Amino acid sequence: MGLKVAIIDDEIHIRSLLEQTLEELEEEFGVEMFLAANGREGLELIVREAPQLVFCDVMMPEMNGYDVCRSVREQGLDTIKIILLTAKGQEIDRQQGLDAGAFDYVTKPFDPDDLIQRAKEILGLK
Repeated sequence: MGLKVAIIDDEIHIRSLLEQTLEELEEEFGVEMFLAANGREGLELIVREAPQLVFCDVMMPEMNGYDVCRSVREQGLDTIKIILLTAKGQEIDRQQGLDAGAFDYVTKPFDPDDLIQRAKEILGLK
């Protein structure tokens, strides 16, 4: 089974930036990339593709990132690591994300090199 990463963000430029940032994983390690434009679409993608890692925005239409995390956990998909990406940098926001089931919480703007390193560690890539 190949490694899969999902990117869920309603802002097309952020989705594109994340996809370009993580392209290295696709080229070097054959990681498959999946994109979704909102939380509901993202949840369907997660259930269908079962990616090992998900980068998910918090503030989105139809379903926010916290609800995506909760829904994934409620469906028993505990092995999927979800990293929430958000401009909301307060500790209470971070705690809300972790309580919802996120593996990690990263504030925007993010460092692309940091995201690559986190992804490699989570996916067990060197």
